[in-house]
Amino acid sequence: MDLSALFRLPATEQLHHRKALHIHTTLGASTPALPAAHPAARYALAHHALEGAERAARDEDADTFRWYAQHLDVNAASLTEEPCMFPVVLAPPPNQVQESPTSHAPTYVIGPSTTPAPDRLRQMTRVAYDHAAESGFGALLSAHAVVVCLLSHRPLTGILRSWTTSRLPGTVFIDYTDHPAVLARDLIHESGHNWLNDALAATGIELNGEEEFFSPWKNTLRPAFGFLHACWAFPLMMIYAARVLDNARTAPEIRRFLAAYLDYQRARLTTTGESHARALNLVTDAELRHRLRSAHQEASAL
Repeated sequence: MDLSALFRLPATEQLHHRKALHIHTTLGASTPALPAAHPAARYALAHHALEGAERAARDEDADTFRWYAQHLDVNAASLTEEPCMFPVVLAPPPNQVQESPTSHAPTYVIGPSTTPAPDRLRQMTRVAYDHAAESGFGALLSAHAVVVCLLSHRPLTGILRSWTTSRLPGTVFIDYTDHPAVLARDLIHESGHNWLNDALAATGIELNGEEEFFSPWKNTLRPAFGFLHACWAFPLMMIYAARVLDNARTAPEIRRFLAAYLDYQRARLTTTGESHARALNLVTDAELRHRLRSAHQEASAL
């Protein structure tokens, strides 16, 4: 499967350009804050500027509001190893990753006092991106994991938390181990959620919540939106794991970990075939429906 073609959806690219331009105009900018070569980054960073400006306005903080209006790229160049070299890798203090009145999950918004993650964490994340790209997921991460907020260090056998929020598309909040190949797996999962959120918005699809589908990952009935998200993001992780296992350079410890993970996910995905086919009938855009079906079929064949 050509994953680059799978992830490049023209409607989404148009959404990135349109939304970023709208945010820039709303905050008073006349020109893009980043070169046209970085539409996905401009889109992700503009949402940090918008969220930060909204919070500053609620707090009646004129200085911070002005900073966001003057820094629509939230000064990202100062947070990367080289100007416009993405991703932006952060390691915000836990007490700054907070819930807000406008978000359903804890978030961290880039602001005037933001500093980059320590060098070792930035390097590990870059290696994780290299692992993902080598396995065919470079286009996914470059457009949908522009900002990576590293949360807590965990052992390989520990529970790894990660999430995204529609308020900050292109941003991923994620725990990490000492193994870049595992970080790459989880970045792919969360980037997949960001991708599908954008794809649904770009194609104008609103999934109704009337019909429910059994999710083996949640062990409960879920609306089509959550079910399709799971049947997209977990297969992507499975495809990645299978490709890493085929790589002779994969370390034995990671090989055992990903092999066990793949077995675990196979047992769940195999129960979703009929339900997934029904849920896809709710996706009215043919291109998007084809991509969701293709990833599910590819993972089901592993």
